This record gives sequence, C-alpha cells and structure tokens, in this order.
Amino acid sequence: MDPMDIVGRTKEDASLPKATMTKIIKEMLPPDVRVARDCQDLLIECCVEFINLISSESNEVCNREDKRTIAPEHVLKALEVLGFGEYIKEVYAAYEQHRLETMQDNVRMGKLSNGGAEMTEEEALAAQQRMFAEARARMNTGITLPTQSNSEQEQKNTDG
Repeated sequence: MDPMDIVGRTKEDASLPKATMTKIIKEMLPPDVRVARDCQDLLIECCVEFINLISSESNEVCNREDKRTIAPEHVLKALEVLGFGEYIKEVYAAYEQHRLETMQDNVRMGKLSNGGAEMTEEEALAAQQRMFAEARARMNTGITLPTQSNSEQEQKNTDG
C-alpha cells in the first residue's frame, strides 16, 4: 500500500490510535491469548480499510440522494449495500444509545447554563466576578459563601 493511498494523507494520518486498538483487541479475546505486534498492526490496517470502505459507500449513498452531509441512515444503507446487513441492528442500537447520551448531556449543560437561557455579556461577567470572589473567599477563609445571582441580589435590595 502506497503511503499516499488516501488522498492528501499519509498512511500514518489515516490510522487508528494504537493504544486504543490494542485495548479493544485484548478485550475481545480470552485473557490467556496473546497477539503478536504484527497481527495487531494487521488488524488495525483491516479496521482502517473497513472504515474507508463504509465511508466511501456512505458518501455514494449520500450523493445518490443529492445530500451534502452523510447521515447515520447513509451509513446503515452502506452496510446493507456492502453485504454487512447482519451488523445493522447492532450499529443502529449503538447510534440510538449515542443519541440518547448526547441529548442527556445537552440537557445537563442546559441546566448548568442558567436553565438553558442565554446570558448577556454583562450577566456572564457579573457571574464570573461573583465566582472569583467566592473562590477567593473560600481560599482565604475556608468558608463557603451562599451562591446568589445578581438579579436575586438586586431584587432583595429593591424589596428591602
């Protein structure tokens, strides 16, 4: 295989992380089985080739549908076209799991960032200054200050 087989990339650029692949290989085999370094390298090359094959066919499916972005459905169709239909259920399940985890992460991030609402630059700066002051106070005294947003403080000042 020529080092520039993949357009604009060297062979090393189009590889997978060796440590990660070695870990996956070891996890898939019984603990008493050892794999020679050459065999690991060959397995990694096979994985890269498989990814290139699926990517290429996914791109073809995408182009046939006059789309510009490869979607998960294109990958599933590519698996079917290339004769890897037995993997579709498992790949789809992994995709759904990833989607759920991503949505949960987005919900959590929304809760962390003011209930999902955008902060103005002034609000963000005030919150940052308040957090710095709280951190300084904790560092200097070891006491945790109650957290209060500026709007809550202003409301207390105008009410009281």
